[in-house]
Amino acid sequence: MNVVIIILAAGKGTRMGLTDKPKVMAELCGKPLIGHVLDAIIPLQPKEILPVIGYKKEIVEQYLFEQYPGIKSTYQLEQLGTGHAVMQTAERLSNYDGYVLILTGDTPLINTQTLLDLLNKTQDLSPAPIAITVSTFLDEPKGYGRILRTSNGDFVGIMEEKDASDAERLIQEINTGMFLVQSRHLFDALSNISNANVQGEYYLTDIIGYLYKQGHTVAAIPALNSSEFMGINTLAELQQAEAVYSSTSKHSS
Repeated sequence: MNVVIIILAAGKGTRMGLTDKPKVMAELCGKPLIGHVLDAIIPLQPKEILPVIGYKKEIVEQYLFEQYPGIKSTYQLEQLGTGHAVMQTAERLSNYDGYVLILTGDTPLINTQTLLDLLNKTQDLSPAPIAITVSTFLDEPKGYGRILRTSNGDFVGIMEEKDASDAERLIQEINTGMFLVQSRHLFDALSNISNANVQGEYYLTDIIGYLYKQGHTVAAIPALNSSEFMGINTLAELQQAEAVYSSTSKHSS
């Protein structure tokens, strides 16, 4: 599949206590988080890889230059949300008309095969969705955006926790932060979402509700292995991810 991959990698890592480097440069088993993500996506041979970097961007850029030459970053100079971050790639993708895979740079356990399965599954769906997100189920979904469905199971949107009602917070199906969106519709949706929410940010997750209301097909595909989508926000989560990584590495070797 002809695909461009965007990696959201502009965050600070405040909750991890990082003051000298951005979150994606925190190391898991001796390698920065973004390095693990890149190692998973490079075998897919995407048309282009676009990391969106911001906080202490020169540190990420130096690492990419040394370890992954040829990958050119896009800058998010103000932290105005995930939707705003993706919008920074609009100019670079102005002539591209295919699917865009959006990942976060703090999910180091993601597997190449999982990404390949998602791309293949998309081609099998009919009608082909304009936008797909990968969801998973958590017993304790605190901190994640919730998947909103109608009473008959249709996927209609994603509600970020800080904006969710008490009832919505009980939903255990969560958004992993991975999206596959048709390029033209992605940037149309991003230019039509607002930042009228608790955090005053442009949420990437809001594109789903917008596209659904426009009558487009959207889908949320549950992941088979939720641990692959573990986002790293705290030192405790980093330690947890290292334990998972070490056990799976031994298993695969």
